[in-house]
Amino acid sequence: MRAVLLIADLPAELSAELTQRFGLTLSDSATGWHLRWVEQQLVLRHTDMPKQGDIVVDFASAAATYRRQHGGAKSEGIAKACGLHKKRDLQIIDATAGLGRDALVLANVGAHVTLVERNPLVAALLYDGLQRAAAHASTAELASRMQLHFAPALQALTCLPTADVVYLDPMFPPREKSALVKKEMRAFHDVVGSDTDADALLEPALALAKYRVVVKRPGYAQVLAQREPQLVVKGKNNRFDVYIKQAIT
Repeated sequence: MRAVLLIADLPAELSAELTQRFGLTLSDSATGWHLRWVEQQLVLRHTDMPKQGDIVVDFASAAATYRRQHGGAKSEGIAKACGLHKKRDLQIIDATAGLGRDALVLANVGAHVTLVERNPLVAALLYDGLQRAAAHASTAELASRMQLHFAPALQALTCLPTADVVYLDPMFPPREKSALVKKEMRAFHDVVGSDTDADALLEPALALAKYRVVVKRPGYAQVLAQREPQLVVKGKNNRFDVYIKQAIT
């Protein structure tokens, strides 16, 4: 898929930054999935799916604010699985960052998170979301605890510095009954594709992590790479398989 960025209304400086960082193709027209500048933010949309709605990364949105204020506590499953109930300021690599929703929760609890994303369209959305979050008073501190690394997960896991925790959430066919979730996940699968190398991520993640590797899985899914975890933290719709290397101190 050609990663297209429409130039309409796009500030020249931002255009240059996005094309240089993510290898996007500038165009004055697009077919299929593309990025465009709408109301001072970068959005992802499809030319033939008007009902899909724009996909955007906004860490200051009402939904994100609610999640920060009413979720993302140390007692939440992802935080417990990553060990943030034991130590607040862990260095975490989110090797499959997607739209950054899990990274938001981790950073909100106090972690410093490196968001790894391989898809140029999604990486550009994350970049724009982080830039806007850094400029917004309510999210500036949060944004300071998140940084973006544009690369395939497997490559990132072999070149990034050692982190306390490596977090993996590989793409998996959704089974949720909610029409809204199905629509969003269907769109995201269409853009990103399948994580065919998911099993191959576990070993390099274990080599890189100081304390543990956490793998998010749907409740019905098999363990990654046929390797049983030492700990499982169960959530409402997902579980977190925890591979422990040493105790968090």
